[in-house]
Amino acid sequence: MTKLPSQENLKEDTPRHKRLAEAIEAKNLSEAQVIVNEASADDQRRIVSQLDLRVREQLCELLPAEETADLLKNLAEAQAIELLEEMPVELAADVVEEMDADISGDLLRELNEEDSEAIFAELDDTDESEDLRERASYKSDSAGGLMADTVISFPSSTTVANVLQDLENHAEEYNDADVQYLYVVNEHRHLIGVLNLRSLVLGKRLESINRLMRVNPLCVDVNTSLEELEDIFDEKQYLGVPVIDEDGCLRGIVSREAVEEALSEARKDDYLKAAGIVGGEELRSMPLKDRCLRRLAWLGPNILLNLLAASVIASYEDTLQAVIALAVFLPMVSDMSGCSGNQAVAVSIRELTLGIIRPRDYFRVLIKEGFLGVTNGIALGIVLGTIAFLWKGSLFLGFVIGGALMLNTILSVLLGGLIPLVLKRFKADPALASGPILTTCTDMCGFFLVLNLASLVLHKI
Repeated sequence: MTKLPSQENLKEDTPRHKRLAEAIEAKNLSEAQVIVNEASADDQRRIVSQLDLRVREQLCELLPAEETADLLKNLAEAQAIELLEEMPVELAADVVEEMDADISGDLLRELNEEDSEAIFAELDDTDESEDLRERASYKSDSAGGLMADTVISFPSSTTVANVLQDLENHAEEYNDADVQYLYVVNEHRHLIGVLNLRSLVLGKRLESINRLMRVNPLCVDVNTSLEELEDIFDEKQYLGVPVIDEDGCLRGIVSREAVEEALSEARKDDYLKAAGIVGGEELRSMPLKDRCLRRLAWLGPNILLNLLAASVIASYEDTLQAVIALAVFLPMVSDMSGCSGNQAVAVSIRELTLGIIRPRDYFRVLIKEGFLGVTNGIALGIVLGTIAFLWKGSLFLGFVIGGALMLNTILSVLLGGLIPLVLKRFKADPALASGPILTTCTDMCGFFLVLNLASLVLHKI
């Protein structure tokens, strides 16, 4: 006789996001807490993403503020921002107060001004809230936006014994801060030195730390850019660099790990923009309307650009009808040229990011890409022209296809190298606009070259 599954077993077999949704609908706090707390950070992201937005909002209202803060910390930033925007402002303020300043500052920075100001208005008027407001004002890709404000510093007159005692008394707190160096400040909290742990442990207990510190340590301003931080960490094998404000006061520390993570995020954003995701990060848990509008904002203008390319084909309709084989090679010429141009775009964007070239370095890019374009154009033209000749047995068809690909490749790499510089010069985003512009140009020129050359020797093909 088959044994029927128990109610408990059936419950365990139910996907966790469905069990969580049922617990939320029933306002069963204890069950919801068990499901959320037992899940890893990755699982929490996955489970919450499978919930409807309304259910996610109810979950945040059901959980205590401290647990909601821990949950938002583990979600994708776009999801955390969305939930902060939707929850009641009083709850949002409570949740923000439970977060570490570096996380809450990042989220508040990305909120629209009205929502962030409403949350600040609900926060207690303390030094912590003022620091948070200031932190949220820094750019996300600056030292101020990337720094952790848990930095251990001592007045210069402090003795070695007192420092060691403080480290012992706050061992658990400092362990979370990943202490590598101690910083020495004067009475105005101006950074004046850095002290490594080895010097501290080996120092005499009654000796002041100002005798052991290294003076004038490397530091960065809160407005130091991500590119400058990348250069610093490339040159120096530091795990972190202290951050000071405009007055020279020690504000935090920016770690190598934070900079590497920010660089990874920047590259991801560039990839999304190049792929046509122009409204910021997109997740499939977002409302359908928002996702459609974000994509259409990029796809709509591309219709017009493609119509321009198609108009070239329409103007040579008679040539196409006379030599049907041209229709086979048209997309090959435009696609191969486009690939060559996109390679040049990628190199220009990378060099602009690294500071190797500036928007006015047109001539240098023209020379470098020109030689490469001629070399690769000849090589690709010979290959495709030979294929066309062998397929149709027409030498002139081979010359038309090979010549068009060679010329279009030269043009595409020149344009690919220059377009990002021009866009950067006019304060436009090269990662977003370079692709569509290059594709339209290479398609139009490729179609024109093939069809125009074919028209010249139409009676011989």
